[in-house]
Amino acid sequence: MPSAAVQASFEVLPGAAASPVVLHVPHAARRIPPAVRSGIVLDDAALDEELDHITDAHTDRIAEEAARLAGVTPWRFVNRLSRLVVDPERFPDEREEMTAVGMGAVYTRTTHRKDLRPADTDPRPLIERYFAPYARAMAETVAGRLAATGRAVILDVHSYPTAALPYELHGDGPRPPVCLGTDAFHTPPRLLRLARTAFGEIWETGLDSPFRGTYVPLDFYGTDARVTALMVEIRRDTYMSEPGGPAGPGLDRLARALAAVVDGVSG
Repeated sequence: MPSAAVQASFEVLPGAAASPVVLHVPHAARRIPPAVRSGIVLDDAALDEELDHITDAHTDRIAEEAARLAGVTPWRFVNRLSRLVVDPERFPDEREEMTAVGMGAVYTRTTHRKDLRPADTDPRPLIERYFAPYARAMAETVAGRLAATGRAVILDVHSYPTAALPYELHGDGPRPPVCLGTDAFHTPPRLLRLARTAFGEIWETGLDSPFRGTYVPLDFYGTDARVTALMVEIRRDTYMSEPGGPAGPGLDRLARALAAVVDGVSG
């Protein structure tokens, strides 16, 4: 069982007992505990600017509103700490391609490839304190949906900037209003069709550009086809002022579209 302090770093918000859906919101928060802040070399102004660029602002609100609108309330798993503490969606080992730009599970570089932490930072303490409990809790949440419904559907809610940032490894491709990230094993055609139809009602959708793949806990990744997943990457100009500004009316349209996906996979 995670300690109370670690549990406070994420929140599991129960949905309907019959819902197979988990809305996963990993990158919406800006909070950095003081002990973690001390290891970051940016001054406060530079850190605020970095948080503006790296945070998927308001995606927790999109998920919250979608859950409210859905006919069968989905479960929500929400990270309450900034991804500058740890990024729970990275591989914690050599499989992670973003390590090449200093943005593995524990970042040492910023979105503009400047120093965030010393290059020789040992990531293990942060992985042990924050990454590992998060991963266990997410795996337990998915296991709970499997036990209750026989399946689990992870909808991973993200956003991305209108213009590519220097850290992006695949930023030279299309940047549609809604990018749907897929996995060859975990994203079935029906789930992708549902999402394309729902989001296509409001904006153009694209596939796996500028971001590809989707999040599945390692306990199930590539082995359990009962766990399906889709990453929803929303271009920020569709719903907010960039970078790091307030949300606009596009947020409600996106929430309705996400709720339609939830309803489509819940039946």
